[in-house]
Amino acid sequence: MHTFLHKKFKLNLVKLLKENKDSLIAISGGQDSLCLIKLMNDCFKHNKYKFEAVYIDHQWKSDSLQHSKHIINIAKQMNIPISIYQIKHLVFSEAEARELRYKILIQHAIQNNLKAILTGHNQNDQIETFLQHLFRSSSLDGITGLVNKRKINPELTIIRPLLIFKREEIEWFCRKLYLPVWSDTTNYNYKIQRNRLRYEVLPYLQNYFNPNINQAIHSFLNLCISDNEYLKENTIKLYIKSKHNKFIGLNLMILQKQHHALQKRTLQMYFHYHFNKSIQKKYIEEIIIMINQDKTLKSIIYSDNLIIQKNNGWLYTSFNH
Repeated sequence: MHTFLHKKFKLNLVKLLKENKDSLIAISGGQDSLCLIKLMNDCFKHNKYKFEAVYIDHQWKSDSLQHSKHIINIAKQMNIPISIYQIKHLVFSEAEARELRYKILIQHAIQNNLKAILTGHNQNDQIETFLQHLFRSSSLDGITGLVNKRKINPELTIIRPLLIFKREEIEWFCRKLYLPVWSDTTNYNYKIQRNRLRYEVLPYLQNYFNPNINQAIHSFLNLCISDNEYLKENTIKLYIKSKHNKFIGLNLMILQKQHHALQKRTLQMYFHYHFNKSIQKKYIEEIIIMINQDKTLKSIIYSDNLIIQKNNGWLYTSFNH
């Protein structure tokens, strides 16, 4: 049985992949990941697409073993290869657990020469992630972090094909096709911030401020994503134009002509590319002040074991040994 989700999903994923790529599906047993693996199996099983699944067991619950067996049975029924990873050292931080999951997925994909990692994030997840980052006073990059497609490296891409669907549509799909969704009791633990957002904050906003709050936030997010992509493209152009051909440096005359936002992003790219470092905001601001000074005197800033100096119209950086 094919539904409207099948048609919409197939068109969206073909557009995101652009070509037949070997893919890795992150599966948890919840409704999102079962919807994803079912759609992949129905739409691409006979289209020369190669894909496999990975389940990561954090061993948080007493029924973790039964959960793993349940996942294996689902994969066997769909004739999809699956790998199970067990986390030996318990991690209870949501952020740490997420970071660990992505690390495992990326390593598995690289080792098995897979070109794309597919996750089951939906439109509601995108809205909740936006609010989480907003409450943390995050940057534009932070609040727009959950996007359809993101490059990890030239050979590997994270794709979220279910962002076009609402959680209610996915729930309907799972009920319609009687998919064996594993109920996760931690989804109702209000000590977890995301659950409180999902079951308290968003319903409150919907009841007392805007009955279409999800649609309003989603529209706003699309505008932010578009603006952020524009800034990223111009940052890359500015970095390429201003970087030194031989040394680790940036041309100050070129940077001085640019807006503060582009100066900041170009500096962040510069430090990440050369030193794999995220410089603290206060030092970035100090460097920008130094860049925009007209004085010809030599200036130096020490930050994160780096020596950042302005000299002869260039910003140079080296390690502070």
